[in-house]
Amino acid sequence: MFRKNLKKDPELFQNVADGLRRLYRTKLFPLEDTYRFHDFHSPALEDADFDNKPMVLLVGQYSTGKTTFIRHLMEQDFPGMRIGPEPTTDSFIAVMHGEHDGVIPGNALVVDPKKPFRKLNAFGNAFLNRFMCAQMPNPVLESISIIDTPGILSGEKQRISRGYDFAAVLEWFAERVDRIILLFDAHKLDISDEFSEVIRALKNHEDKMRVVLNKADQISTQQLMRVYGALMWSLGKIINTPEVVRVYIGSFWAQPLLVPDNRKLFEAEEQDLFMDIQSLPRNAALRKLNDLIKRARLAKVQAYIISSLKKEMPTVFGKDSKKKELIANLGEIYTKIEKEHQISPGDFPKLAKMQDLLNGQDFTKFAPLKPKLLEAVEDMLANDIARLMSMVRTEEAAMPTQSVKGGAFEGTMSGPFGHGYGEGAGEGIDELEWVVGRDKPTYDEIFYTLSPINGKVSGAAAKKEMVKSKLPNTVLGKIWKLADVDKDGLLDDEEFALANHLIKVKLEGHELPPTLPEHLVPPSKRGTVQEEE
Repeated sequence: MFRKNLKKDPELFQNVADGLRRLYRTKLFPLEDTYRFHDFHSPALEDADFDNKPMVLLVGQYSTGKTTFIRHLMEQDFPGMRIGPEPTTDSFIAVMHGEHDGVIPGNALVVDPKKPFRKLNAFGNAFLNRFMCAQMPNPVLESISIIDTPGILSGEKQRISRGYDFAAVLEWFAERVDRIILLFDAHKLDISDEFSEVIRALKNHEDKMRVVLNKADQISTQQLMRVYGALMWSLGKIINTPEVVRVYIGSFWAQPLLVPDNRKLFEAEEQDLFMDIQSLPRNAALRKLNDLIKRARLAKVQAYIISSLKKEMPTVFGKDSKKKELIANLGEIYTKIEKEHQISPGDFPKLAKMQDLLNGQDFTKFAPLKPKLLEAVEDMLANDIARLMSMVRTEEAAMPTQSVKGGAFEGTMSGPFGHGYGEGAGEGIDELEWVVGRDKPTYDEIFYTLSPINGKVSGAAAKKEMVKSKLPNTVLGKIWKLADVDKDGLLDDEEFALANHLIKVKLEGHELPPTLPEHLVPPSKRGTVQEEE
């Protein structure tokens, strides 16, 4: 009864998470279940997958500073935390918000319906003994959850001794998280075979991937340039995409910088990374929507592959030989489906992996093509998703700009240690004297060569001097608007000095303010500007 109503009136969704959950259960899950999607690709989604907070997955080789990075963000130790130069974190730790400090072991975690980890049960005890949830009251964790992972080691021995498929577990997390941060140590840059394998396993999630070149304060500027170049070259070979991955350079811990030469660069990079993490709660609904669309496209392809294989199977004799033949010719089946149903080649699962999985399946139990199931998913993609998109925008607009608060995020938001404070147009913000007054004698000399009339120069006269900066007219036009404080179309000596100060700000690589800050208003104009406002 409920399902019929949902189809007739899909606008009954309370919010985006509710809409996604109901669409998945009523339209996508039946298709996945019929064509064994969960055996081949990914376990079924749980209610908690739609309701959980945005998650950040940290991946890196041992001693790249993953656990320290989490501690730096939260400015607080978390239960089960171990830090050291040797491989210390040997478990997957989900750091989440809770009323009290505590650790929930893996076996208990995967039976909790409120946590999005129930399907990790499939990886067995070897993994669950190495999985835990650290809960604690922390303002950062009110908005996001963080997944710390074991340090990736080099060598065959470590890969074998894990006892579970490490790359497959990371791929499971990658499907469900909002951001994947790959950490590298600038001091000992090396990408082991296992790390390369892990990065390749995350291949379909490049849009979530960010790279952090950590401990960059331990080397000189020249060495840092070389390390950065080597990292980009190595990543280019592994990730194999035309786009360059965003790399953040810095020292992500609360200790003094060893080589402080690049302090400004590190501050700017940290600010960019923090803004990226702070945007996650705003974009969480859109990410879940995007992931559901990706999943639906793969489920459609899965249905076509399984039904094609079923169609080709004989009813009585020669089933085994036909199965081997079909697996060997799977590439041709892909091409046929691609042409018949106009599906992009990028939507198909990896051929070798699919052939390997098909070997263990009984083709006679596969379902034939059921058009109604596919029509329901097509309707979901064509109509329901569009409705949810408009709801996503409404929800995003209602959220605060900076959703992640507390921890390291507080220290960079405001006050004298906020990013860019006292620099560029902000220079002189705390000073009693007008900051432009320092260079005013120099600007006055130029001003009086422009033959001012009644103490003011015209726009044409000022333009001749201002264009010498070689800045584009669009920028100079903005500087003129900011400097002409009394809006009379002329510049007096103070306004002319202000225009030259703003030109200097721009030439030094800083951005111009959208409106003139109070501390830059010429002293003689301060009363009049306030009255006009």
